[in-house]
Amino acid sequence: MKFGFGLPNIGPLGSAESVQTVAVRAEELGYHSLWVVERLLYPVNPQTPYPVTPDGSLPEVYKHVLDPLDTLTFAAAYTSKVVLGTSVLDIPYYNPVMLARRVCTLDRLSKGRACLGLGLGWSQDEYDATGASFQNRGALADEFLAVLKAIWTTNPVEFKGEFYTVPKSFIDTKPIQQPHPPIYVAAFAPAALKRIARAADGWNPVALPPSAMSQMFDSIKQMAEAEGRDPDSLKMVVRANIELFERPRPKEGMIFTGTFDQIREDIEACRSIGVHEIFVDPTFSSGGQSLDHWLELMERFAKLM
Repeated sequence: MKFGFGLPNIGPLGSAESVQTVAVRAEELGYHSLWVVERLLYPVNPQTPYPVTPDGSLPEVYKHVLDPLDTLTFAAAYTSKVVLGTSVLDIPYYNPVMLARRVCTLDRLSKGRACLGLGLGWSQDEYDATGASFQNRGALADEFLAVLKAIWTTNPVEFKGEFYTVPKSFIDTKPIQQPHPPIYVAAFAPAALKRIARAADGWNPVALPPSAMSQMFDSIKQMAEAEGRDPDSLKMVVRANIELFERPRPKEGMIFTGTFDQIREDIEACRSIGVHEIFVDPTFSSGGQSLDHWLELMERFAKLM
C-alpha cells in the first residue's frame, strides 16, 4: 500500500513557503503522492449544511483557499518524483475543455505526475456561484468524463453531446501519461459507483469504516466486470482526514481519529482490505494550521510506510 500526504492549500497555513516546505519534505521522506482539496466559498448564510460537522457549520479554514491545480503546479517545480493529485475537484464547477488543458499542462510540466480526483460537490451556494445546476448532474458527469478522455486521447478531437460540444479541432498537446492521467471519483450513491465502474480508474472514499469500503469496492469491481472491464485495474485511494487525541476515540467514533495507535490500526485495516493508496491530511485537525505540527505529523506517519 502506498502512502501520500496532504498539501496545505486550505486555511491560513496555505502559502508559497508552506506548500514548498511540505512538498519538498514529503518527497525526502519517501511519500508517493501529495494531494490538495477544493473549496470555493465560505458562505455567510449557507444554504446547505456542511455534511461533516454535527451542527452543519463550515470549518474556519475554508475562509482561506489556494486554487488546487495552481498549488500542485507550484509544488511540481520543487519536486521530481511525487505524484500530484486533487481530492477532489467538483465537476459541475468546471468546463471540461478548460480542465483538460489545465490537467494536461500539470502533467507535462511535472513530467507525468498528475492525478485527477473528481466529485460532484454538495454546496448549493457554490453551485449558484458557478452557474451550475443539481439537475441532471449525474448525466453531466458522464459526459464530462467522456470529453476529458476524448481531448486527451484523440486528435483531431470532436464531441457532440447534450451538455458539451467540441467542434472538430486539433488539440495537439497531450498528457505524458498514457492513455491519460488516472481519474479517481469520490462517490457513495449507487449511480455514482456505477460511473466509477464504467469510466474511472478508481475510487476515492472518505470517512467510511473499512468494512463499508471493502463492500462498496467489491460492488464497484463487480459492476466493472459487467461493463467488460478488468476489475483488478481499478484502485481504491483513501483520504484519511486525521484528528489526533490523547484519549482513545469511542467505539462509534470517526475513522482516522483518536490516538496515534488507533489511527495506525485504521491504516492497517485499510491495508488488509486491499487499499492501493492512503493519504493523510491534517488540514482539519487541531493544530493543522501550524507548519511545525504538519511536518511533525509527516515524520510520524512516514514510519508506518
